[in-house]
Amino acid sequence: MAAFEANLAALLQNGQLLQVKKKTSLLLEGEVCHKVFLIEQGIVRSWFNNDGDDITFQFYFAGDIVTSSQSLKSQKAALYNIEALTDVRLKVLNKAQVLALLTAAPALQQWVNEYVAERLYHYQKLFISRIKNNPQQRYEELLASQPEIFDFVPHHYIASYLGMTPVSLSRIRAKKNSSINNC
Repeated sequence: MAAFEANLAALLQNGQLLQVKKKTSLLLEGEVCHKVFLIEQGIVRSWFNNDGDDITFQFYFAGDIVTSSQSLKSQKAALYNIEALTDVRLKVLNKAQVLALLTAAPALQQWVNEYVAERLYHYQKLFISRIKNNPQQRYEELLASQPEIFDFVPHHYIASYLGMTPVSLSRIRAKKNSSINNC
């Protein structure tokens, strides 16, 4: 964890400080991404539009790095939106700044590669969970791994992230709370 914090601190020394209000879009689906965001405070989400339905697939918190990696690298249209869920304080680095930092510091490049591999692993777990687990199991996984998320993220976004309706999430939470109270 010390290496993570040291490398994040190195990145935070660069870039422009930006304060954005809740619901501000940092990247729109279909745009080419030119920036990397380092969250200092607040919550951000990634989501896409599926025939009018808003599908959240990732939440980011203080200390997280947010971008559309493939769009940034290939200059192709982003497949998703990045949006502030709360008022957010973050550092913004453009592609040239990121490339200069990575060229100047091979250790930082290695750390970024490890961070990207970790994010890929997280997405694989999410993908597999969506296939093999039922909504109750997905809820319990999230509750076990990130219980604080329920205190800070609106539940309709959590429901979307878990692949269920807000009504289903409410029923699962009520059932879970009922079983706890009956013990």
